[in-house]
Amino acid sequence: MKRLVILTVVLALFAVPCHGQRRTRAPRRKVVQLTEPNVTGAMSLEEALASRRSVRSFSNQPLKWAQIGQLAWAGQGITDPQRGLRAAPSAGSVYPIELFFVTQEGVFVYRPAEHSLEQLTDQDVRMALVRDGKAQDSVAEAACNIVVAGSVRKLSERFKEKARNYMLMEAGHIAQNIQLQAVCLGLGSVTVGGFDTRGVRKVCGLTRGLEPIYVICVGYPAGEGAAETAGAGAAGKKAALIIASQNYHDAELFDTKRVLDAAQVQTFIAGPRRGVTRGTLGGVAESTVLANRLAVNDYDAIIFIGGPGATEYFTNPAALNIAREAVRSGKVLGAIGIAPTILANANVLAGIRATSLLTEQQRLVQAGAIYTGFAVERERQIITATGPEAAVLFGRAITEALAGR
Repeated sequence: MKRLVILTVVLALFAVPCHGQRRTRAPRRKVVQLTEPNVTGAMSLEEALASRRSVRSFSNQPLKWAQIGQLAWAGQGITDPQRGLRAAPSAGSVYPIELFFVTQEGVFVYRPAEHSLEQLTDQDVRMALVRDGKAQDSVAEAACNIVVAGSVRKLSERFKEKARNYMLMEAGHIAQNIQLQAVCLGLGSVTVGGFDTRGVRKVCGLTRGLEPIYVICVGYPAGEGAAETAGAGAAGKKAALIIASQNYHDAELFDTKRVLDAAQVQTFIAGPRRGVTRGTLGGVAESTVLANRLAVNDYDAIIFIGGPGATEYFTNPAALNIAREAVRSGKVLGAIGIAPTILANANVLAGIRATSLLTEQQRLVQAGAIYTGFAVERERQIITATGPEAAVLFGRAITEALAGR
């Protein structure tokens, strides 16, 4: 019988004593007390081994804490309380590995002794891992990314020159455990080893003594999970994607369009002139609608695509009127990269949480926007995004808005 999932969130207050000074308090951190892990399941080890495959495209359905807790236990959970032994073997039982869980709710470090997660930040840094950590796009899509980090120092005193080898072997044991557990939970996963170590360390707030070794992306494979139906109501809706006469950003257009097409949203490309135009990376798109004659009421969503060329719309009266009319009509209004400046200049962002490429921050703030710098922001029917790395999430946010979610 499966145990009931009981989630207890407590606030831990840490006091740091300093000799000769008054006791000071560190900021409160949320601690998620995980439920007791299951030690039996319906799938055999042989079935899990046969079913494990690398999954690189995920739905946007978040994982439950019980699922995350089971993954944490499979990697580093205590399996012998008397001796403190864990699920994965460790040379000399030193356990130099720590697990960090990166989700939409922030970054958490796993505490095996308490079987709990301690929150290090409440910021969603998945896009930052792709941008600053140079990780694969799968990291941005996965509901949960598990950063496996190790400390050679913990092993060095005992194992000398073999310390690093033992640390890497242990990371491999842990990664395999987590991936097999993901299979048993009906989840997909993929291990990512190609990333910028310093970038990942900085984004996740790891101490200098910890070296990121793996990033394990875990989530529901694309096409599965309840949240995949989030855009079901968007089918048949119409979206106009407005691009510049040249030098639009390829990924901002094509990745956004790909997500909308997958949700069966009818997409139309609008530009200053009809015909073929090229993006900054050489991509080709055909504009079939004249932007200055675009009838807002003919569409359910109006989306401005960024890239260097988008500056031609910054003070363009027709473009600014399109943005204003979209808001007045209750249409979904989106902008990505530098394009949120078009919305700012149209005076539709006052008091609205918004984001953009960092170069546009001051323009948005001056227009009264509440600038967050997050990958994607949605308030009411206005959706903004930082740039090409956020295009998939941007497309999903538009799809959900069109579906009325």
